[in-house]
Amino acid sequence: MSGLVLKLNPKERVLINGAVIENGDRRSRLSIVTPNVNILRLRDAIRPDEVTTPVRRVCYIAQLVLSGDVAIKDAKTQLLTGIEQLSQALRDPDSREQLAAATKAVGTEDIYRALKALRALLPREDRLLSGPPLS
Repeated sequence: MSGLVLKLNPKERVLINGAVIENGDRRSRLSIVTPNVNILRLRDAIRPDEVTTPVRRVCYIAQLVLSGDVAIKDAKTQLLTGIEQLSQALRDPDSREQLAAATKAVGTEDIYRALKALRALLPREDRLLSGPPLS
């Protein structure tokens, strides 16, 4: 059996196709076998007031698709443009790999994987933005 396996902590919430689902008192695993399901862990969700950086902005667009607030056809161009802009600033091999994975995922409309690849860039962006100013 293939698909996505979600490992949930007690009382953890997840958004699946627009429905908020809360886990019970124990850790559990859910196997998602239906393809093209929109899933968002609410603990990982970026709130609107947290969209303060370029990577967070692109992640938020992907998140809006997963939450069902924006259709993929309406967000695809914004996502690809945002990824292209990020690729002009993040030139190291690891970032390039994540951006390529995100681009491929958006191309196949696998927004969950695109968001996963983009979220991997958040720690790098945080380090770059909190570092000493360039002279």
